[in-house]
Amino acid sequence: MSSQQIQQTEQAPQTTLDRDDPPILGANPFVGLTREQVVASLARLGQRIAVEPGAAAATAVGAFAELLRVAVGRSDVTPTRGDRRFTDAVWQQNPVFRRLMQAYLVESDAAHRVIDEVELDTKSRARAHFAMSLLTEALAPTNFLLTNPNAMAKAAQTRGQSVVAGARNRVHDLRHNGGMPSQVDTRPFTVGGNLGITPGHVVHRTEMFELIQYDETATKVHRRPLVVIPPQINKYYITDLAPGRSLVESTVAAGLPYFTLSWRNPTPEHRDWNLDTYAAACHEAIQVACDIAGSDDANVAGVCAGGVTLAALLGHLAATGDSSLVNSVTFLVAGLDTTTETTASNLMSRRAVEAARARSLRAGVLAGEDMARVFAWLRPNDLVWNYWVNNYLMGHNPPAFDILYWNTDTTSLPAGLHSDFLDLYLSSGLVEGTLEVLGTPVDLGKVSCDSFVVAGYTDHLIPWDGAYRTTQLLGGESQFVLSNGGHIQAILNPP
Repeated sequence: MSSQQIQQTEQAPQTTLDRDDPPILGANPFVGLTREQVVASLARLGQRIAVEPGAAAATAVGAFAELLRVAVGRSDVTPTRGDRRFTDAVWQQNPVFRRLMQAYLVESDAAHRVIDEVELDTKSRARAHFAMSLLTEALAPTNFLLTNPNAMAKAAQTRGQSVVAGARNRVHDLRHNGGMPSQVDTRPFTVGGNLGITPGHVVHRTEMFELIQYDETATKVHRRPLVVIPPQINKYYITDLAPGRSLVESTVAAGLPYFTLSWRNPTPEHRDWNLDTYAAACHEAIQVACDIAGSDDANVAGVCAGGVTLAALLGHLAATGDSSLVNSVTFLVAGLDTTTETTASNLMSRRAVEAARARSLRAGVLAGEDMARVFAWLRPNDLVWNYWVNNYLMGHNPPAFDILYWNTDTTSLPAGLHSDFLDLYLSSGLVEGTLEVLGTPVDLGKVSCDSFVVAGYTDHLIPWDGAYRTTQLLGGESQFVLSNGGHIQAILNPP
């Protein structure tokens, strides 16, 4: 569908935030989450409850009444749709576990209702809900051996061996995974073995990147190449994950020359690599691909943070009169409009941003493991406690899943680029037109090439309506596709 066909999406009302400490909007794994932020959110809630005890008391009375109904077996409280923690029939059929589940759900709901009852500004309310979710989800009965019927049954069936295996998995994660439960069994996977196996070769190499050209498979091949700019915070092979789920495989089969950058994983010695450095590298890669293909221009695609870098380069090319180098541009789950509110953004403040900047400047890089940890805690039930139960309580190995393997194959971000991304989110530079790249201002309205924008309907990092706004920032014709699935699945879905 065209951007004009869903123009009404842009008319959605925006939440007004208090002005004394506005959150930093957009997807912000670059800032991080700290215990101090969570504790401060709960502390502010506690202060409001002390000032307005009546609101908390009314909620407590209602919760106590429901708990009495739970105790006598007359409560009809059930998990919300999509809550997979209590899907086993034992939670409904066993009266003890049913009451345990219902009591937990009542108390969790009451904790969140208190947040809605007391007087809080929009930002503080969102922060309190998120912090409370971290607390209540951690305390779910499914997370403890003695209150998880499946884990207890497994322990009895294996004569305690599942408990021993779970303890062994826990020790491994404490030693090798920063204390987080492992999400994937990495042993079955090898990049170049069963992941990223579309044939290709490196045609250009610099200190910062390699340019890979994939082998042609079609009988008729077009001249104009496609150049893909992957995110700097993950590996390039997400577009070539496995046969049948490979953008590379599909593209070369259609007769399009396919080139992709593979970014070097930076170390502290590369701390000065910044947005200018990466934009210049993208420019070089596009020119090299055009020279190899014998074409005057290229189609270019940017994935996630690679799309942000690509947008900055396009603005620079428009400012210098060199925009003819790019024929069309594709943005895959890339958030150019950083004014979009997300779960993470409500927890961010300028103080948190500056603290994050200082940490990466000291270290030289923002470690990929730190960013992965932030991603996980944004969806703790799915990305933390699910694996906690599987690995430790049930004593199973984590699943062998190729997407999760790619997700754990993290890269770091140099301090210079990290700082520039933080500034970009602070100023909404791509929206406001205040960003400068390679010595020129970036005005996306002057980018006149056609664009193709893909978003994920359930993407919690780049909300789809925020990705849609890319069509409103660029000049030229634009098409928007809303794909089912989240941040990664939107890329892997078939054409």
